[in-house]
Amino acid sequence: MTLDVHTIPLIRAGIDTYRQPVVYMREDCHLCRAEGFSVLTQVEITLDQRSIVAALNVVTDADWLPPDTAALSEAAWTALKADDGEFVTFSHPEPPASASAIRSKVYGQRLDAAGCQAIINDTVAHRLSDLDLAAFITACAGDRLDIAETIALTRAMHGAGKTLDWGAGLVLDKHCVGGLPGNRTTPIVVAILAAAGFRIPKTSSRAITSPAGTADTMEVLAPVALDIAAMRRVVESEGGCVVWGGGLDLSPADDLLIRIERPLDFDSDGQLVASVLSKKAAAGSTHVLIDMPVGPTAKVRTEAAARTLSERLHTVGQAIGLTLRIHVSDGSAPVGRGIGPALEAHDLLAVLRRAPNAPMDLRERALDLAGALLDLAEANGGQGRETARNLLDSGAAEAKFLSICEAQGGFRQPGSAPYHSIETADVGGAVREIDNRRIAKIAKLAGAPGRKHAGVRLLARPGDVIDAGQPLYEIHAETPGELGWAHDFARSGASPFRIGEAP
Repeated sequence: MTLDVHTIPLIRAGIDTYRQPVVYMREDCHLCRAEGFSVLTQVEITLDQRSIVAALNVVTDADWLPPDTAALSEAAWTALKADDGEFVTFSHPEPPASASAIRSKVYGQRLDAAGCQAIINDTVAHRLSDLDLAAFITACAGDRLDIAETIALTRAMHGAGKTLDWGAGLVLDKHCVGGLPGNRTTPIVVAILAAAGFRIPKTSSRAITSPAGTADTMEVLAPVALDIAAMRRVVESEGGCVVWGGGLDLSPADDLLIRIERPLDFDSDGQLVASVLSKKAAAGSTHVLIDMPVGPTAKVRTEAAARTLSERLHTVGQAIGLTLRIHVSDGSAPVGRGIGPALEAHDLLAVLRRAPNAPMDLRERALDLAGALLDLAEANGGQGRETARNLLDSGAAEAKFLSICEAQGGFRQPGSAPYHSIETADVGGAVREIDNRRIAKIAKLAGAPGRKHAGVRLLARPGDVIDAGQPLYEIHAETPGELGWAHDFARSGASPFRIGEAP
């Protein structure tokens, strides 16, 4: 039962808070005082038969917000479907049903299926504050989710959104656990598998903390913000697609949890597995290949960690009805030459077009993954890689990719950034390794992924023997300021390139 309510008008704040509904009120608002609302209070807002729960931000510089008026962030405005000037009621929401489940997990108790479902339901309904979600994520960090809890959480996340139904037959998918800049194999794999006659409706994410997500890179080449009806039309005509999954409502709790997980930087195999597999199940996939790069600066850093994560993925995948294969790959260095949306788009096009200067590591990795997915789908005794190579070398994969781009709204040739800075080696020797995290940070400071043409182009690879003063990589930026920030950071600490004595 709610407390006393008050009614005041709304305006649209025009502030992007990603997926978090936020309401803004002045500190002298009579409603805040009457209800005892304070900063970060969860507030229930009701308009006609619709209601949302939003976090309160208190405005101290009140010039832009009229007295006794509330403003809504874009996420809140869209969810409530309000119009400027409409009067709404504000109240304290009922305590979230999942509060006791979160508290129990914090104190080391196991979550049952009902507890997982309550947490995910409250997450999607925005009834949990960021502090509640941070407590839940922290309580699950490390190995504190067992297999049964992981299965229950995966099912709850899957059930909280829509599920695509593609009818009878195989529906293929692939996913990379991440941590490897430039690893833009997905569009190539989709083109090969679709050219082979399989269905592969790929939904991909935008970058959150990396220089580019698959959706960011694909958006350089074609529209990716398709709705489900448009996505179906593309898949029905071409067999595959590469679209942004964020607008499809397939596993809405996942994006909300990731928003909190990223700044905390906690590793949790259970939550990673639930995140990945809930989205694959929601996308209607039947056969899924997981690419797991392993390296000292990748997300998965050791072979032992890869085995543990693989076992959990297999067990949970089987429990929810997915046929799964894990492909452990080399994660010791970035893939290709480009890091950043347009730079990665140039690389994948070079591979599809069989250009003489195409990055061979990207080509070979894409063929490995496409071949493994073909083997998973056909169980044909390991001939998948040869089939994949034939489809790529014949031009069939390129033709299919261009057809997919046209079906999604039209192919676009990627451009380039106007400002460049070449970074050189301080010493000579052999390139031993490249720090994935530091080179990614440089690309982000240059403006990627928000600036589509920004990023880094690698000019040397592990194994190359170089001289002092020789170029190692080139920073690309769309503004002089961003170029300067990236260059200053690049020279401020240890180089992302580790150079040892030449053999």
